[in-house]
Amino acid sequence: MTIERTNPDGLHATPGYHHVTKVQADTLIYLAGQCPLQPSGELAEGGLGGQTEQVIRNILIALESAGATPDDVVRTVIYVASSDRDELGAVWSQLNASPLAPAFSTASTLLGVAQLGFTGQLVEIDVTAAL
Repeated sequence: MTIERTNPDGLHATPGYHHVTKVQADTLIYLAGQCPLQPSGELAEGGLGGQTEQVIRNILIALESAGATPDDVVRTVIYVASSDRDELGAVWSQLNASPLAPAFSTASTLLGVAQLGFTGQLVEIDVTAAL
């Protein structure tokens, strides 16, 4: 498997992700949108930071179960239930300071949305990996 991440000339500079991710792989792994739910099914406490930490843990577990690591991630979409750019930026910073950080060097999208599926849910992340 090969993953090539590039930022072509003529496109703006990014805060760490790449505009283009080109993959040759035998296996693609699509994770369901990972929510801030603990193994008990309860929503993680601690507001946006606590929920983001739970989503990070959930993604790491899901990737490992498929034989993948954050380095194998080729696409992420991050949903934050907020219209506050500072909150979106805080989530991006937390993700990039976590063990999951290599996943966000690839093609990534960060969105502020009106609401997510669970009552009180503030963050959700879709992940695609390649092996």
